[in-house]
Amino acid sequence: MSSPEKPDELAGTEQPFVQHLMELRDRLIKAILAIGVMAAALALYPGPSALYDLLAAPLVSTLPAGATLIATSVISPFIVPIKILFMAAFMLALPIVLYQVWAFVAPGLYSHEKRLVMPLVVSSTLLFFVGVAFCYYFVFGQVFTFIQSFAPKSITAAPDIEAYLNFVIGMFLAFGLAFEVPVAVIVLVRMGLVTTTQLREWRGYFWVGAAVVTAMVTPPDAGSMLMLLGVVGALYEVGIIAAQVFVKHTRAKEAEPAAPSGTDAAPAAGDQAPDGQAKP
Repeated sequence: MSSPEKPDELAGTEQPFVQHLMELRDRLIKAILAIGVMAAALALYPGPSALYDLLAAPLVSTLPAGATLIATSVISPFIVPIKILFMAAFMLALPIVLYQVWAFVAPGLYSHEKRLVMPLVVSSTLLFFVGVAFCYYFVFGQVFTFIQSFAPKSITAAPDIEAYLNFVIGMFLAFGLAFEVPVAVIVLVRMGLVTTTQLREWRGYFWVGAAVVTAMVTPPDAGSMLMLLGVVGALYEVGIIAAQVFVKHTRAKEAEPAAPSGTDAAPAAGDQAPDGQAKP
C-alpha cells in the first residue's frame, strides 16, 4: 500500500507573489509612460536643442566674445541634446515616479508609517528641485566666472558639450542630494538610530566630513566648495530643529489612549499589520 502523498508546503503561495510582480510591472509601466509623455511634450516645445541652449546659458555668458561650445564627437550634436531631453523629462515626471513607488509599498505599511512616508516623499522632491535650481541660478555663475577669470589670456575657452553635460549632471546631483540633508536627519531621528542631542554633539565631525565630501564633488575652486559646504551645514542645523518638531508631532499622534479594559473593540482598518493581522 502506497504511503499518502506529502502535501506541498508552497502550495497556494504562487498567486500572491505573482500579483506583487504584476503590480510592480504596472507601476513601472506607469512611471515609464510618465517620463515618455514628458519627453514627448519637451520634444515638441521647446525642443532638445533649445533645452541644451538653456542648460549651457550660464557657461556661454562667461565665455569670451565669439566663443562657443564645441563637439569633439561626430554624434555628440545629436546624442547630447537627447540626453538632456530625457534628463529634463525625468525631473518633471519625478513626482509621478515617486508616487508609483509610494503606492507600491504603502499596502505593507502601518497607518503611522504611511503618515510618515508621504510628507517625506513630497518634501524630498521639493528640496531636490530647490537644490538643482540653486546650483543653476547661483552656483554656476560664480564657478564659471571664476574659471574664466583664472584662465591665461593666451587660451581661448571652447568647452566640449558632452564634458559640460557630465559636469552639469554631477553638480546637479551634488547640490540636489545636499538639500536632502534635513530629510535624512529626520528619518534617522524618527527611526531611533540617533537623537538630536547626539547630532548636536557630533556637529564638529559632520563639518569635517562635509568639507571632505564637498572638496571631492565640486570643481577645484574655493567658491563652489564653500557655497556647498555652507548650504550643507545650514541644512544640517535646520534638520535638527525640524526633527525635534516632526518627531514630537508624530509621536504625539501615535500616543492615543488605549481602549478600556474588558472591551472587545476591533482594531481600525488602518492599524492592521502588513500581513492583515491586527497589530499586537
